[in-house]
Amino acid sequence: MKNNSKVNLGVTRDPKLPVVETRGLSAGYGPQAVISDINLVLHPGEVVGLFGANGAGKTTTMLALAGELMPMAGEVELHGEVTRDPLYRRAQNGLMFVTEEKSVIMGLTTRDNLRVGGVDIDIALGLFPELEKRINIMGGLLSGGEQQMLSLARALGRNPRILLADELSLGLAPIVVQRLLQAVRDAAAELGMAVLLVEQHVRQALKYADRAYIMRRGTVEISGTTDELMSRISDIEETYLTS
Repeated sequence: MKNNSKVNLGVTRDPKLPVVETRGLSAGYGPQAVISDINLVLHPGEVVGLFGANGAGKTTTMLALAGELMPMAGEVELHGEVTRDPLYRRAQNGLMFVTEEKSVIMGLTTRDNLRVGGVDIDIALGLFPELEKRINIMGGLLSGGEQQMLSLARALGRNPRILLADELSLGLAPIVVQRLLQAVRDAAAELGMAVLLVEQHVRQALKYADRAYIMRRGTVEISGTTDELMSRISDIEETYLTS
């Protein structure tokens, strides 16, 4: 990442204390639980993957962490306190949720998208210098990759303590995916941000993650460090990552 000094805000966070922890978390839609007994933890400065086949429960888990779904059982703890706050309250307390549906206002320029998001333009361009030449272009005229860079810049530029990123790479070229994942990795290291990353390109995502959880049928079945998971990646792909 270029111009690192623009995004390093000097935030110090205790890496020993989790910023996100779930205990026995179950959630779903209506009376139907989609995920059950989810136990995970995120510490400052680490990137953690959440992987699984389609329908494994990854997005439901993210929605429960974000406050879009309330737990049916168990609990979500943010910054050491159990919470049932909705998404906007969690956002006020340092959580950002970036989804595959890019949060770009199509009728505003890149510059104005950043202003509306309360993000310093210099910080955003430090994260993604590619956007400088597109700063006065309407959001709707940006490429899909540029739109996702803008969405991520709006999230990272607010210096979150927690980033939930759901399928950043969906439909994007590999070179753009690398840029997005590298920006997340750099921000975690420099800002002490905790990241939970849902990704379809598991091998590529593991290059940027510290560890990961593997879900199947609504539960976490495997967890481990990147090295541990990569040592058995072929078996994991065959058993857990195909629908």
